Amino acid sequence: MSERETITLTRDVNVVLIPDGNHGTLSKGKEVTIHQALGNNYTVITDHGHMVRISSVDADALGKEPHELHTLVSETDAAAVEKNCWEVMKTVYDPEIPVNIVDLGLVYNCQVENIEPEQNNVHIMMTLTAPGCGMGPVIQSDVEKAVRALPGVASVQVEIVLDPPWSRDMMSEVAQVQLGLF
Repeated sequence: MSERETITLTRDVNVVLIPDGNHGTLSKGKEVTIHQALGNNYTVITDHGHMVRISSVDADALGKEPHELHTLVSETDAAAVEKNCWEVMKTVYDPEIPVNIVDLGLVYNCQVENIEPEQNNVHIMMTLTAPGCGMGPVIQSDVEKAVRALPGVASVQVEIVLDPPWSRDMMSEVAQVQLGLF
C-alpha cells in the first residue's frame, strides 16, 4: 500500500506497539493513518506519532474487511501442507518492513511430518532481523496462527533461532528491489 489513509476508529481496538511488542488499546474516535496494510494486519501511525499494529480481526474498526485465508492446494499430504505453509508464511509481514518474512529471508526451514492420514506436524525454524526484536514473539505467533489454520495441520512449532544471524544477503532479489536496495 503506497497511499496513506487517515481513519477515525469506530470502536476501541487492541494494538501492539512497534517496535517493543507491548500491548495497548486505542480508543474509539482516535485518528490513525494507515502506514502499511499487508498480510493480516495494519500498521498505523497514531495522532501522537506512535507506530502500532492493528490485527485483521479489528479491521472493522478501520472500516476495512478482515483478510481471509486462502490455501494454495486443498490436499493434506505432507508435500501439499508444506507448500501451503510456505504460501501462508508469505502473508506474514514485519510490521515495519513492507516485505513478507519469506522474501526477507527470515524463514530458514519448514519441515512437515505426516503423523496419520490428513494430519501433520509442522516445525518451522526462523530468525529475526535483529536479536532482541520486541516484535519477534508477535511475528512468531502470527506464523503459528497462520500455519495452524491450514487444513491437515495437527500441530505447529515455530522456533526462533539466531544462528546464522540474519543479514541483508538473505533477502530475495524481489525483496531487495521492493526496498530499493538493488
